Amino acid sequence: MTDKYVRAKVIGRKDFTNDLFCLWLKPETEDGEPFDFKFKPGQYCTLGKDGIERAYSIVSAPYEDFLEIFIELVPEGELTPKMFELKQGDYMSLRPRAKGIFTFDPKYKNHVMVATVTGIAPFVSIIRDYRHRLKSGHNFFVLQGASYFDEFVYNDELMELTRSGLSESNLVYVATVSRPIEARNKDWRDNGGRAGRVNEILEYYLSIWNIKYNIRQDNALVYACGHPGMIESVKNRVTSKDIPPEERWKVKEERFWKE
Repeated sequence: MTDKYVRAKVIGRKDFTNDLFCLWLKPETEDGEPFDFKFKPGQYCTLGKDGIERAYSIVSAPYEDFLEIFIELVPEGELTPKMFELKQGDYMSLRPRAKGIFTFDPKYKNHVMVATVTGIAPFVSIIRDYRHRLKSGHNFFVLQGASYFDEFVYNDELMELTRSGLSESNLVYVATVSRPIEARNKDWRDNGGRAGRVNEILEYYLSIWNIKYNIRQDNALVYACGHPGMIESVKNRVTSKDIPPEERWKVKEERFWKE
C-alpha cells in the first residue's frame, strides 16, 4: 500500500451482454492483507490499470466485503477495454478513499431515482444499505431506461423487493426500453414491459405517484444518474424556469461520461 493506492483483486466476474459486465473486487494491501475500504452508499471509487484511472460508482453496500462494479465496455476507451480483459485473480489499482456526494438524503420521505443502464449502480447500493439496516419511513421510486431489456442487470433484484407492494418493501421499480420494436426486445414486449425513454416518462410517473402515494415537490428528491443527455432532459422537465417555483422538483445528479 502507498498513500495514493491500494490494489483491488478480481474475485469474480459476470458478463451480461457483449458490452456489459460486473467485476467483484477485493481491496487489499501490497502484502495481500485485507484493506478496509470505507464508503457511503452512492459514492464512487477510482480504479486504474496500466496508469489509466477512471471513477466508478459502487454497486455494493458498505456491509458487503467486496466492491461490486457494473461496467459498460467502451471499445474506443482507454480503460474499459483493459477491464474487459480482466479475469479472476487479476489486479487493478484502487485509490484508498471513496468520493462523491451523490448519497441518500434522509430529510426527504420520497426518493425518485432515474437511471440509464449502469447509472443504476449507486441506487442499488443505497437501497441495499437501507434495507440491510432495517430503516423505515422512506420510499424509493426507481425509473431505469435502456435500449434493450437484457441491459437491466439488476431487474430481478429490484423486482423481488417490490413483490409485496410499496407499503412493505418501500420500493417501486419501473424499467423501460427505448427500442421496443426491435427483435432483441421481443421478450420484453411479450411480458408487457414499459416502452419509451426514461426521461420522457418521468413526468407521467410523477403524476401517477402523486395521486397514489402523495409524492410532492416538498417531500421528494429526484436523483438522476447516467447519460448526461438524460440528466439534462430530466432537469429541464422538472426544474425549468418556465415552471412556477412551487412546482419545481429538487434534483441531485451524477453524470457518467464515456471515455
